[in-house]
Amino acid sequence: MDEKLLNRANHKCELCGSTENLSAMEVAPSDGSIDQSICICDVCREQVEDNSKLDSNNMHCLSDSMWSEVPAVQVVSYRLLKKLNNQELLDMLYLEDDVKTWAENEAEGPEGQELPKDSNGTVLNQGDSVTIIKDLEVKGANFTAKRGTLVKGIALNGNPEQVEGKVNGTRIVLLSCFLKKV
Repeated sequence: MDEKLLNRANHKCELCGSTENLSAMEVAPSDGSIDQSICICDVCREQVEDNSKLDSNNMHCLSDSMWSEVPAVQVVSYRLLKKLNNQELLDMLYLEDDVKTWAENEAEGPEGQELPKDSNGTVLNQGDSVTIIKDLEVKGANFTAKRGTLVKGIALNGNPEQVEGKVNGTRIVLLSCFLKKV
């Protein structure tokens, strides 16, 4: 890891303050510079990279890291607070316009793949909860997914127009245009 990044972070994770298992993480979209990277521990990295492991009890540190003077730390804090649906902290968080644009510019997945968007154009991420906005006949399962049904913990399948979720105990593929992020 770059010594400048370690020094900027005081040899601590810039999210939780841990001093163990530190590494650099670029905050996408990034040009690879230190200004667009954060020093992060393995525990926080796992939660940033895998929404299914995101735990609000482990992310209580965001109430401190969101006030960092480092824009990359602010961006990661903002994104995690959005994923955790922590509206109280989001309402307190102030980001400069360019930093907020960067924080909201997460429309591409890890390999540059486009992420699905709901009927309102909101990006859907792994583990999000959505509601169905139209009755959908489920072919092969002999039932109709009713409008207003909550689908928790959706999974991305690589197709920007589809997500997978459980409805009536059955895992089905849903078109993202018929969904609304909760």
